[in-house]
Amino acid sequence: MFRPHSKTFQNLTRVKKNRIRQAAVTEFGEKGYTAASINTMVQRLGIAKGSIFQYFGDKKGLFLFVFDSAMTTVKNYLKKVREKTKEKPLFDRLEATLLAGVFFLKKHPLIYRLYLKILFEYDIPHREELLLTIRRYSFEYLRSLLEDAQERGELREGVDLDRVCFVLDAIMDRFLQAQAIPHLDAGLGLYQCSEGTARQWVAQLMQMLRLGIGGDLK
Repeated sequence: MFRPHSKTFQNLTRVKKNRIRQAAVTEFGEKGYTAASINTMVQRLGIAKGSIFQYFGDKKGLFLFVFDSAMTTVKNYLKKVREKTKEKPLFDRLEATLLAGVFFLKKHPLIYRLYLKILFEYDIPHREELLLTIRRYSFEYLRSLLEDAQERGELREGVDLDRVCFVLDAIMDRFLQAQAIPHLDAGLGLYQCSEGTARQWVAQLMQMLRLGIGGDLK
C-alpha cells in the first residue's frame, strides 16, 4: 500500500514471513515506532540485522509493511462479518460488527495496540496517511451496510449516510478504545470488561441508534 517489500522477502517461506511479521507487530505494538528496536527483533528471530534492511530497506519500510499486513487482517476479518450478516437487518449487522471489534481486540491485541500507537503518537512515519487509510476503510465498510439498509427501506427518509457513517465510526472507535485504555473508560466499567458487559453495552447502543436513524419502529 505504502511501500513494497523486496523480492527477497517475497521469496521467503510463509512460516518465515509470519515470524518476521509477528516479531515486528510485537515490537512496534508494545513500544511504538521510535522506541522499537531492530536489534531486539532480530535477536528474537535469530537472524542477521542486515536481513531486515535487505527485506524492507529501513525501519520505516518495516513499519509500513506491518501496517499493511495489519490492515489486510482487519479487512479480511470484517469482510467475513459483512458476508455472514448480509441477509440480516441493519442494526443486527451493526451489532455484529461492533462485537466483532471486541473479539478482534482480544484475539489480536498487538494489532490493536499498533493502531493506538498510530493514533496517539506523533512520531509515526506517514501518520496522517495511515490514519486517513483507516478512517476511509471504516467509512467504506459502514456505508456499504447503510446502503444495503437504505435499499431495503430500513432507514428514516432523508438520512444523510455520510453523517451517519461519521457518528457510527466515532461510536465504534471510542467504544473499543475504552476497553483498551484505562483513562478512556471514564469509570463506566468498560476497560477490559467481560464479554457479557460488552454485549449489554452494544445492545443498548444499537437501541439508541434505532431511535435516531431507524425507520418505522412499530
